[in-house]
Amino acid sequence: MAPRRRSGLPAGRHRLALAAAVPLMVVGALLAGCSDPDGPTVEAADPAGQADFRFVIAAGTGEAMDRGELVEILPPELEARVGEVLELVNEDDRGHIVGPFFVGAGETLRQEFASPGEYQGICTVHPSGEFTLTVL
Repeated sequence: MAPRRRSGLPAGRHRLALAAAVPLMVVGALLAGCSDPDGPTVEAADPAGQADFRFVIAAGTGEAMDRGELVEILPPELEARVGEVLELVNEDDRGHIVGPFFVGAGETLRQEFASPGEYQGICTVHPSGEFTLTVL
């Protein structure tokens, strides 16, 4: 029988559960720590509509960053208006954080800005590592 940890899970499963939980806790903490309660709210945008702001994270972006290349896909600051739509297309094989948004590998995120406000947060596709979104 496999040794048991305090969690009651066998040793190998304990490591697997921890490996799965830690990234979720880190992303949650980053988003919670950087969130602005008075920041802009967003709604799911019409998938067939035109985006006012469209950014594509190209395949291989994560690998380029691993090699130390500077990657600048978005500006460090974006000013938008209520009703405008942001589209983030992630063609990379890993997920990326852009301010309050997470876009998974191979996914497209479309958000419509529903209220004014400002948000400052992490950006994994800009050399500064930061992103400020201002919605007027």
